[in-house]
Amino acid sequence: MSCQPAPWGYCRRERPDFFHGAALTRVQEHAISTANFVSKVNVSIVIAAAPARVLRAFFDRGALAAWWQAAASVTTPRVLGPYAVEWRPTDFRDEVLGRLGGVLRGTVIQIDPAAGFFLADVYWLPPDGDPIGPMAIEVTCHTVSPDPDRAGPDGGMTEVRILQTGFEDSARWRRYYAVFSVGWERALVMLKALLER
Repeated sequence: MSCQPAPWGYCRRERPDFFHGAALTRVQEHAISTANFVSKVNVSIVIAAAPARVLRAFFDRGALAAWWQAAASVTTPRVLGPYAVEWRPTDFRDEVLGRLGGVLRGTVIQIDPAAGFFLADVYWLPPDGDPIGPMAIEVTCHTVSPDPDRAGPDGGMTEVRILQTGFEDSARWRRYYAVFSVGWERALVMLKALLER
């Protein structure tokens, strides 16, 4: 069966996925099970694009579908705007969290279209089980010295950082951060690929 490429360049069935096909490898699973647990996500990546272009990808429905595999999204880039992203439930079940996918929702509290945004009252509503939250997510972008060979078409080089906080000392929260740290890292790699093509 053939697949028509989506606008972002992957066939829907073949492209890497934040949850689907993102079953952890045994090495990643071992690293998660033996790591010192952290109570936050703090990941970053440098992308050859201007900060404003990077930030638009967090609010554009088509971009969210491409890099974060969102099945649906309602994101409004303004103070008190909603930020809700939905993923299809996975076929597999995590031993602690159940099926992955579901909805991540929060409220935009601060936004600067050239520097970042802050979400408060963030909850993950898994397909099965109780929500995890409240949390906060801060996305910051700042220009880094451009390497002329790597700069984006707009001449920009941006470091984007995701800081997700909020923690309750329980097995579900620890597992949430272990799984979603890997998920955020993968998502940022896909965001980079989308914006640098």
